[in-house]
Amino acid sequence: MADHSTVNGSEIPVYNLKCIDLANPDIHQSAAVLKQACMESGIFYVINHGLSEELMNEFFGQMKKFFALPMDEKKKLFWNQSLRGYRPPAQAVIDNKTQQKVPGTDFSKEIVGAPPHCDLNFITLLATDEIWGLQICREKNAQPQLWEAIPPVKGAFIVNVGDMLEMLSNGAFRSILHRVVFGKKRYSTGLFLCPNHDYVIECLPTCKSEDNPPKYPTIKTGDYILSRFRQLAADTVKDNKAV
Repeated sequence: MADHSTVNGSEIPVYNLKCIDLANPDIHQSAAVLKQACMESGIFYVINHGLSEELMNEFFGQMKKFFALPMDEKKKLFWNQSLRGYRPPAQAVIDNKTQQKVPGTDFSKEIVGAPPHCDLNFITLLATDEIWGLQICREKNAQPQLWEAIPPVKGAFIVNVGDMLEMLSNGAFRSILHRVVFGKKRYSTGLFLCPNHDYVIECLPTCKSEDNPPKYPTIKTGDYILSRFRQLAADTVKDNKAV
């Protein structure tokens, strides 16, 4: 595999993810690789997941056909109150109920995209086409940040750890700072796994001890999501004004 990727004329190093093969009969080996991936980087591939290559090709084919439609056709599926439908490019997506709980913040006017971030949920499953664009920063608190390109693997899911799993594991599993840099037209779809708003996020008993006390405060999922949305809005407005 390549050790460097060129995006918009700039070369960055490539990070080759660990791969979890769900067809591997050695479950203990797969579990060990999974644990190592979550502790080292917080992101990995999953292959032989049960969705056929034909189904994945059909899915991305239909996606490309949809986005090639005239705007008037796409607007027929415009996202209003529900979690279904079309949303214009680069417009932030926040469900209506949650948005009503954030007074004084006009997301629709200020947010036009997300800055580099860690996902706030448990885990994210991502399916992409074969176009490069996803980049990660394994040391999210380091300055300067070192960004690495993630190679797209045909038919594989990319799975990344979110903040909630990092909090549950007391930092043992790492949520990954990531971004997408566009050089070509790229198609992807994500599934974001998150508990109900009243679920209490707290360190698991097996992940804490007298020598390793909880690093994160206990908080309800809904409260954490709202705090992250506020932070994302502030960061995005700041980044947009700096452009």
